[in-house]
Amino acid sequence: MDLDEVDKGILYLLQRDAREITTQEMAEQVGVSASTVRNRIEQMEADDIIRGYYPDIDYDKAGLQLYVEIICSAPNPRRELLADEARDIDGIISIREVLNGEDNVQIDAVGTDSDDVARITDELSELGLRVVNTKIIKNTVIQPFNHFGEHVVEGDRGE
Repeated sequence: MDLDEVDKGILYLLQRDAREITTQEMAEQVGVSASTVRNRIEQMEADDIIRGYYPDIDYDKAGLQLYVEIICSAPNPRRELLADEARDIDGIISIREVLNGEDNVQIDAVGTDSDDVARITDELSELGLRVVNTKIIKNTVIQPFNHFGEHVVEGDRGE
């Protein structure tokens, strides 16, 4: 699907805060009707451009004090399968497959203590992933990709 300026503006606004903006507010900012915004969102969902809406969770406040990035190595022919199997391990919240290099599976996980992290890395090893490194994450900031319509949104100065 080729995205036009309206689609990009909608994506930008959804990335900024999908929960707190109405289709009417989006419509006013991108210069179309609310029904057009609803139709465009539905089409982008159907085309898997918009794959979901996820909460931004403060895991520390939720009782999961350790937020860890686990760098793994997997044989390229098995990378996708191993990454998919890792999804079933309790505590894993995201998995990224990397196309180049030896450290080709990056996993984010949460736990309450070092025993949790050890259990997760042990289970990853049992699957066949080689754990190369673990890093404790202090903070993550997510922002909208400005290519998606920051320039389209009326009155938005990135503030």
